[in-house]
Parts: sequence; structure tokens; C-alpha cells
Amino acid sequence: MIPANLLKQLSGAEDDGVVINRGFEKCLVLYTKKEWDKIVDELSKLNPYEKKTREFIRYFTRGASHLKLDKSTRVVLATTLMDYAGIKKDVVISCQVSRIEIWAQEAYDTEMIIEPEDFSDLAEQVMGNKARRGDDE
Repeated sequence: MIPANLLKQLSGAEDDGVVINRGFEKCLVLYTKKEWDKIVDELSKLNPYEKKTREFIRYFTRGASHLKLDKSTRVVLATTLMDYAGIKKDVVISCQVSRIEIWAQEAYDTEMIIEPEDFSDLAEQVMGNKARRGDDE
């Protein structure tokens, strides 16, 4: 079941459904249909004549499934996706701006133990260039 407070962040999910896919780490990622369509649009602009591109698209979209929410805002996850994420019983649902990650409790706990030594440096590496690009526009 998708908690009500997270469902509010998934604009259109109740009408259009959601897309669930394998995450880069061993988790699942839930997108609104609108957000998934943006990703597919980006993928369609990549060069299909490059082997690495084909491999990436093939692996990235493997298992992607369009799901409709039932009246109780529940979705049924495919067994193959649950196996990929190691989900057996307890899960953690984590909001990631425009998407939601679904983790097996143990995998999430393990991932969160590994914090960067200097979060400030990580923030500068990831967001510093973004801020500079914004200044140039």
C-alpha cells in the first residue's frame, strides 16, 4: 500500500497508475506515469547504434511494469521484482524527490550505514556544478 502522504507527492498516480522498475541499487523505484514518460523520452534520444547504449536501455527497463492502484492505493509487485530487491517481508518506502524507492528492510539498513565520510564534499560534487550551470543560464 502506498501511504497517503507519499501518494500526495505522486501527482496523477491514482488516475494514470504508476510504473515500477528496478533501481540502480538493489531496490525498486516507483514513478508516476508522467515521470516515467520523461525518462522514456530521454532514452529514445540515445544512439541505438552504440552497444553500451543498447545494453543500458535493456538493463534499465528490464522489469518495468505499469501498475494501477486499487481503491485502497495498493499495488501488486511482480515476484521477479521483489526477488531482485530481496523483498521478503518488511519494506522501507523512501521518497526520492520525484520517485519512491522501495527497499527490503535489511538492504535499506545496510545502505544507510554506509555514509559518505564528508557529506559536505559529496554535496559540493553533486550539487556544486548544478548551481554553477544555473548561474550561467
